[in-house]
Amino acid sequence: MRDVVQGVLAGNDPDAGWSLPAWTYADPEFFAAEVERIFRPSWQIVCHDSDIPAPGDFHTLDIIGESVIVMRGDDGVVRAFTNVCRHRGARIVDASSGCAKKLVCPYHGWAYAQDGRLTGVPMKASYGDAFTLADHGLTPVEIEQWQGFLFVRLRDDGGPSVAQMMAPYAEEIAPYRFADLHALGRVTLRPRAVNWKNIGDNYSDGLHIAVAHPGLKRLMGDGYGVEASAHADKMWGPILDRPSTNLSERAYQHFLPQVPHLPAERQRLWTYYKLWPNFAFDIYPDQVDFMQWLPVSPTQTLIREISYAIPDDRREMRAARYLNWRINRQVNAEDTELVGRVQAGMASASFTVGPLSEQEVALRHFCGRVRAVIPQARLHRAPGTGWSSPHSLPFNGGDRGMERSRTDSASPAARPHPTPFPEGEGLSKGSPS
Repeated sequence: MRDVVQGVLAGNDPDAGWSLPAWTYADPEFFAAEVERIFRPSWQIVCHDSDIPAPGDFHTLDIIGESVIVMRGDDGVVRAFTNVCRHRGARIVDASSGCAKKLVCPYHGWAYAQDGRLTGVPMKASYGDAFTLADHGLTPVEIEQWQGFLFVRLRDDGGPSVAQMMAPYAEEIAPYRFADLHALGRVTLRPRAVNWKNIGDNYSDGLHIAVAHPGLKRLMGDGYGVEASAHADKMWGPILDRPSTNLSERAYQHFLPQVPHLPAERQRLWTYYKLWPNFAFDIYPDQVDFMQWLPVSPTQTLIREISYAIPDDRREMRAARYLNWRINRQVNAEDTELVGRVQAGMASASFTVGPLSEQEVALRHFCGRVRAVIPQARLHRAPGTGWSSPHSLPFNGGDRGMERSRTDSASPAARPHPTPFPEGEGLSKGSPS
């Protein structure tokens, strides 16, 4: 995976100036390849350490057909397991969160300790002398705690840790005291009838801010910026002092108080960090949100999000947090319409790929990574059924059989396109319109 990322950043992608083809946003076989090659090896955020403070506290995460339990044991250690009984494969826990002294399968009563050990089996002797409890504990899942947030990974492909992914921004994030955060509410789930990539593409897209988000334009003016590093994209916008003409925005500007633990340059700055492949932190002076877009099917995605904050009972801070929610509720509504338009338009046979501006550095990077992991993403049209089978010939740029799947007169690689950005280079632009 490291070689893949370095190759993309070094400019080794001949299609760097072009989007992913439309068929990759609805094709079942491509989606199956994404599940195996992108999502199983990726880190997925579950909750914050403060969400499971006591022994027995747990949170669950459902993703790509797997259910994972993150649970604190009597020894204080947080562990992760698949939410699957080792007897007949039944799901053990249905709740998204809770507390339990032990986990008991509702099918046959197999019981597991908070550390995943199998501790009780009804009619144990009937399973024979060779049966031992120690051999049938819950299947462990890799877990990482970063800045208080808990992540799981289904398969280790040698990719970086979350800490390594966020290393370029560690100093920027440090003043926000992530480890001290506590949830402001509950996790919300919002289904969307679009491919997961459409949501991520929109999140990293700075060009649409001035066109489709008038509220953000009023708040940030021409100050919105975008950059990309190896494993994370960064977007940011300073909140202007000039009062907005919108009541909620003007009130937010007025009530947002000074935050003692933040430096002066971050008192009125909104910053967004999108991590590969499908989650992001929205960092405001008043709170921190995470947003995760979970793939459900080729054309169905579940947005999962929650807000966290350091306890602050000031009336001004309570008002600012409420107004933040009102402002971003409108932004979310605007984005929902936008990604729906894109998903619908991609169904047209007239659309294959689109050119990417030199300013769309984050989109260029994401598309390059997907093409590197699944090379068939270079094809304008979907190849024949079975292309992702292990028995199929590997794809390469000179495979004539693959190239015949393209119907356009020239492939993106044959057309002029801009050079991708070098590692660490970003863009701080004026009006993105």
